[in-house]
Amino acid sequence: MRLRVLDFGTVPALRSQAVYHGLAEAMTPEADAVLSLVSPETPYVCVGLHQDIEKEVDTGFCAANGLPVWRRHVGGGAVYLDRDQLFTHFVFPAGKAPSRADQLYPLFIEPVVRTYREMGIAAAYRPINDIQVNGRKIGGTGAASIGGATVMVGSFLMDFDTATMAKCLKVPSEKFRDKLRQTLDDYMTTMVKELGRRPDRDAVKAMFLRHCHDVLGIPVIEDAPTAAELAAIARAEADLADPGFIDAQHRKLVALGVKISADTHLTEAARKAPGGLVRVTLLEREGRIADLVITGDFTCLPPDGMDRLAERLKGVALERTALEAAAAQAIAELGLDLPGITAADLAETLMMAVHPG
Repeated sequence: MRLRVLDFGTVPALRSQAVYHGLAEAMTPEADAVLSLVSPETPYVCVGLHQDIEKEVDTGFCAANGLPVWRRHVGGGAVYLDRDQLFTHFVFPAGKAPSRADQLYPLFIEPVVRTYREMGIAAAYRPINDIQVNGRKIGGTGAASIGGATVMVGSFLMDFDTATMAKCLKVPSEKFRDKLRQTLDDYMTTMVKELGRRPDRDAVKAMFLRHCHDVLGIPVIEDAPTAAELAAIARAEADLADPGFIDAQHRKLVALGVKISADTHLTEAARKAPGGLVRVTLLEREGRIADLVITGDFTCLPPDGMDRLAERLKGVALERTALEAAAAQAIAELGLDLPGITAADLAETLMMAVHPG
């Protein structure tokens, strides 16, 4: 197997997300692995597969400032993206990459870490899926299974507009937003901050490809996308722009709302687990789960796993021991990979919805 490097340069914003979705859909079991490199021409906001846009993003600010909001088929949180970031997308045939996220992340993060270090930036991998420099975050990553491929996405953070990022996120008050911006400034770093200059893209790319070869142990060749890959990317672009997909999580919550009756209660709770924020919207009837939507900025493999888990939990008594046992059994039987999220985390969040405050 070889690693085909497809450098798309700078492309329209939506295409910068569609690239890896299309490459994954076009991949066959016998194909070579692919690494795509791309940056968006214009800024946008991208939310994780399991997030509810209305709860996470200040859509009014985004609309007023011409910032489109799109959803990706990868977990994680909402993020502001622009041309100051060089996206890296590893796309491997499913059987030729580790099957679990806790194995994927350290393997595919390593070439990025080595590239930063060669540039004089003291980067280090921080589980579950972050890259830090002296305790400050310089990059996050995400993993997903799309089509017949395993996908690992990340980026090189040349620079970052923390002021706009803070304005894009939904917060309870403007005072909180000021605090959020300060937190982002304090907690995040970039190549410009660390080096005092913007690095040359071609130099970063050359170092990165060399480290990909060393870490992955396969030939690295620069190539061009095939006609089939370009067609798949175009289809992915149309799919990602579909309002039904963009608003998918919110529509589930609306559906829950219309089911409320005299003996049914709709509640919500959110809890931060090591693997990310878990938010539940619970429809309770007679002490049991009548319906459930689980959202958040976590990673779940396969991508539809959380919906199937929620379905399996219907009818379970809203009691901590029963919830944890049922969640653990369902996660095991469904073969879900939820790095940093346990059955106990889900049970605790559900109990918070049952007993607010």
